[in-house]
Amino acid sequence: MLLRPVTAVSSMWDLRERPQYRLHVITGDRRGAGTDANVFVVVHDSHGRASMPILSNKVFRNDNERGATTTVDISSDHGLEGPITKVEVWRDNFADIKIFSAITGILFGQRSKRGSASWFLDRIEVEEVDPQNNNSLTNNGKLDGGTEANCTSGENPVTVHRAPGGGRVWVFPLQRWVTAHKRYTIHLHDCFLPQDDPDKERRAADIKGKRELYRYEQKVKDGPAQIENLPSDEKFLEEYYWTFATEKLNLLAKTKLIEWTTSKWKTLDDLRKVFNQSLGEPKCMSVWQEDWWFGLQRLQGVNPNVIAACKKIPEKLAVTEETVSGLLDDMTLAEALEKNKMFICDLEITDGLPHKDTAELPSPFALFYLNKEDKLMPVAIQLKQEGGHDNPVYTPKDPSNTWLVAKMFYNCAEAQHHQALTHLGYTHLLMEGVVICTHRNLSPSHPLFKLMAPHFLFLLAINTRGLEKLVSPGGWVDNCMTQGLEGIFEHMKRGFDRWSFEREGQVEKELEARGVLDKDILPYYPYRDDAVPLYHAIKKYVSTVVRHHYDTPDKLTGDYELKWWREELVKPRDQSGVGLKDIPGNAEEGFTTVDQVVDTITSIISTCSLGHAAANFQQYEQYGFVPNYPGILFGEIPKEKKNYTEEDIMALLPSKRMTLDIMVITKLLSSRGTKSLGDFEMQYLYDPVGVNAAKEFQKDLKRLSLEMKKRNIDRQWEFEWLDPEIVPNSISV
Repeated sequence: MLLRPVTAVSSMWDLRERPQYRLHVITGDRRGAGTDANVFVVVHDSHGRASMPILSNKVFRNDNERGATTTVDISSDHGLEGPITKVEVWRDNFADIKIFSAITGILFGQRSKRGSASWFLDRIEVEEVDPQNNNSLTNNGKLDGGTEANCTSGENPVTVHRAPGGGRVWVFPLQRWVTAHKRYTIHLHDCFLPQDDPDKERRAADIKGKRELYRYEQKVKDGPAQIENLPSDEKFLEEYYWTFATEKLNLLAKTKLIEWTTSKWKTLDDLRKVFNQSLGEPKCMSVWQEDWWFGLQRLQGVNPNVIAACKKIPEKLAVTEETVSGLLDDMTLAEALEKNKMFICDLEITDGLPHKDTAELPSPFALFYLNKEDKLMPVAIQLKQEGGHDNPVYTPKDPSNTWLVAKMFYNCAEAQHHQALTHLGYTHLLMEGVVICTHRNLSPSHPLFKLMAPHFLFLLAINTRGLEKLVSPGGWVDNCMTQGLEGIFEHMKRGFDRWSFEREGQVEKELEARGVLDKDILPYYPYRDDAVPLYHAIKKYVSTVVRHHYDTPDKLTGDYELKWWREELVKPRDQSGVGLKDIPGNAEEGFTTVDQVVDTITSIISTCSLGHAAANFQQYEQYGFVPNYPGILFGEIPKEKKNYTEEDIMALLPSKRMTLDIMVITKLLSSRGTKSLGDFEMQYLYDPVGVNAAKEFQKDLKRLSLEMKKRNIDRQWEFEWLDPEIVPNSISV
């Protein structure tokens, strides 16, 4: 800490006095969050008494630095007697002196562009101290493992945290940038609906400032709502960015060595050998040609949201009794349809999409039969929507390589759907608009902002960087996927036009819409069996918090920020809105029931966690060995039942360099960068109901994790991607 000018404040009490309370000033872990300015705090109790200004710095100490806690004792001289109800905090601009700023930049690291005296205050905690031995009663102010209790004074109950030592801790979160010479009053827990906030002026200023920073832009015509310019608060932490970049360099180095040292592969065995020397073998390499594996990909692959119950063969699909004769055990096609044994994947959304000149894009049907062993087996594939002499129906009765190529082309089409919609469109980009909308309309003091904020970590940053590097001219999508850049944006546009909160927005309703929610219909479906209970756990957590804050009808109707938020969620994208369809409520009243709020928040949090996890983290396992799930196949879509040689199959596959690029990018995308669901990187909710709800959520997640691990023991193929230990809080990769 720099030598400060002597400041005459009444807080310099006799150091020989025993402390009564201990003040903890916690600086946020953000870029440029620390400050060398003088920071002052006034503490207020429930009796209307206020302490003298307390200087929360120590001479010759580098206090109030990023991610650090500065602790100061408060003696009985200040005349406080708990409960503590609010604090005031302000800082000067001492470190704005340019010469000192330069010195601190050299000694303690580069500051934010906000200025060298910028300071992001996460929270202030006031804790009781044992008067007998000066020891904290609260485990150094940590709330972990503590309980909550109501401490009353007169008629006004004040709820505080109790830690294992038995003492009380009062928490005052600010979680904002502190401007020099401006006083900030922080009330206990700072968790208010707008109509109840004692500091409405600051709240209005918060939203005004956020609306200037968080602006919508449609960077692609008719595309999703995106951020105009990435705010500095949304950028990656240096450690996260460095780890991510380092990993990519390591992977590139490994594959570069392969490119130099191996000859061009001419056979599938040549391709398999590459994995021994580099990034590890995807488990599917030994089974990728099997029909049962092709069925499993629909149930627990990266794109498990396409398979649907089939009650009737579509008119465009040229499948007859004769086509599937002998493939349905002892059933006829009519019997199998009647007994709910037939399932279908219909990718008509890819029909007519733009694509690369050197690679055609199918728009296929795939028909499946649930056999006597409850295994989903493919029985027919048609690679284009319209039947005809140049669009035959392929079946397992065809020559093995002919059937294999049909499966590869189907998977190629589904890979386009996965990346455009299931992964990028319906998680990354859909939620980008929601994040912008939340910042623009809900104050940081709003309980719903605090509930959702942990699930927005790094989302805008990864989207900004991902679009720059992967979804851009000459980027990975443009080079390594059949649909290319023009195709993926058209694909997303079609998907956004179809997305509905009443269907895609809710896990069970989406499964029900496809006719596969019932386990009696489809007994083995790992995605469903893990996603549904995880969705319920999230909904229970959300419901506890939301119902606490909207415990009377007038609280819901009086929340004007929530009404703004819903209004902008449904506003068309070309009118600076998010453009979500079928969000519950109406334009006049906004949300009309608490259930609607619970469902909407649950949908958002589940999309940012389980939705993205299911679509993202097994990408290397599916895409890494390219023939298994090819993002691109070269040449024309088969028009006849040709008997393919291995040389013919290799000619369909990407080049060596492109294959290595696919391996590196999907390996990188399959890595996890943030903490597991419920283990929040940053805590926002400090009120006892929120803290207890989070603890119960964590218990529920541990229970689910054990149950999923047990289910995996007997599964046909391990499915761990929705284990809460693996699912992160947010979309950060």
